[in-house]
Amino acid sequence: MVTPSIPFPNDLSAESLGMLIGLVRIELVRHLESELAAQGVDLRFTQYLILKKLKAFGPMGAGELARSVELDAGAMTRQLDQLERKGYLARQPHEQDRRALRILLTPAGETLCDQMLSCSERVLAAAQRSLSEREQVQLHDYLERVLLALRDKS
Repeated sequence: MVTPSIPFPNDLSAESLGMLIGLVRIELVRHLESELAAQGVDLRFTQYLILKKLKAFGPMGAGELARSVELDAGAMTRQLDQLERKGYLARQPHEQDRRALRILLTPAGETLCDQMLSCSERVLAAAQRSLSEREQVQLHDYLERVLLALRDKS
């Protein structure tokens, strides 16, 4: 299922920075889900994030994974169940703690992550198509600095 487009005013200059960032995120999610669907991949954005985290950081516990994608335990269990049924991930006993499970990508999940990367690259390229290479670098720099300022505890 693809997230519907959210209508917004024609004059984006009147929007607050927070609203504009939110609208950009909504459109990126919508376009990524659409791109995945066009490739025959039935994934929601949250599932995409879960697989992407596992690809980047390797096997991890469900709690750690839930925190990394900002889900509560119940929502994470539902997502993991769906992804496991699709064959993209598996739960295996933790090596040091037999009470705990580790979540890991299956070979099908690894293959899907490679496919997702190309979808993500196409969406991000399309999102920046009206920017010069220099402007793309500047945008990345600005957003990185905003993120660092928000994370700064001092």
